[in-house]
Amino acid sequence: MMLLWLCVIWVFASVAVAMLPMRHQYIPGVILLLAAPVLIIMIGQQVGWIAALLGLAAFVSMFRNPLLFILAKLRGQNPELPE
Repeated sequence: MMLLWLCVIWVFASVAVAMLPMRHQYIPGVILLLAAPVLIIMIGQQVGWIAALLGLAAFVSMFRNPLLFILAKLRGQNPELPE
């Protein structure tokens, strides 16, 4: 039951961060970005790997732009940050 509440809190926190101006999204966004894999692993352990795959798909869908930015940085490219 605790996992469910943690996931619900994570979702509401993500929505709240998305409503912030872009310059205020970085720190809470990084925290949510780092917390998501932990929650997905917990979902996989407690519920099953299919639920974890669905959670991973939702996570990648929500955070596609930051993940693409990180991927571009790892490739040595210099992507632009929005203002």
